[in-house]
Amino acid sequence: MKDFLRKLWSQDEGQDIAEYAVMLAVILVIVVGTVRLIGSNSNNVFSSVASAIAQ
Repeated sequence: MKDFLRKLWSQDEGQDIAEYAVMLAVILVIVVGTVRLIGSNSNNVFSSVASAIAQ
């Protein structure tokens, strides 16, 4: 049992998957935040242009 736990503890293949999952989560948060920021700003710009054209 001790040998099994020692081998399990010394294996680091699972850490790679966890690191990739954390990086993916961070990238997704950045992308979603950027899209929301650009989306709200572009909505304001298009509304301003539309009201300027309508006059």
